[in-house]
Amino acid sequence: MVFILYALAVIKLERKKDMKATGFFAEFRKFIARGNVLDMAVGIAAGAAFTAIVNSFVNDIINPVIGILIGGVDFSNLQIVLKHATETEAEVAIRYGAFINSIISFIIISFALFLMVKTFNKFAEKKKNAEAAEKAKAAPPAPPADIQLLTEIRDLLKK
Repeated sequence: MVFILYALAVIKLERKKDMKATGFFAEFRKFIARGNVLDMAVGIAAGAAFTAIVNSFVNDIINPVIGILIGGVDFSNLQIVLKHATETEAEVAIRYGAFINSIISFIIISFALFLMVKTFNKFAEKKKNAEAAEKAKAAPPAPPADIQLLTEIRDLLKK
């Protein structure tokens, strides 16, 4: 859906390059034309897939191990029942096992994002240092002080 909106907006923007549009829709077209929406859509799709993997990891691998450690209890079903179910009403319970699952998932996802950002920053710093070294190589070395002084004297004598 996002890709279709993106394509339509770009096509419409190309058609109306000559016309000056103002207002909300012009700003929206400008935003879409920058490509941020496409990047964001890819990021959301990857994040959803990663969340599914982490949830499976927590529910299928970590919880059984924790369940064994706490006495063979299914960890995700831990709860405090406030009101038992009747024929007409559902059970009311505090499901702290599911809440702990969410906390574990959050910690794993946060750690993975931290590692990604740390790696990205490391590569960005290396690139920045390489560009700075390239600029230092490209810039000619400054002439010695005596040459600079003689150049200034020459320029003053010319005036």
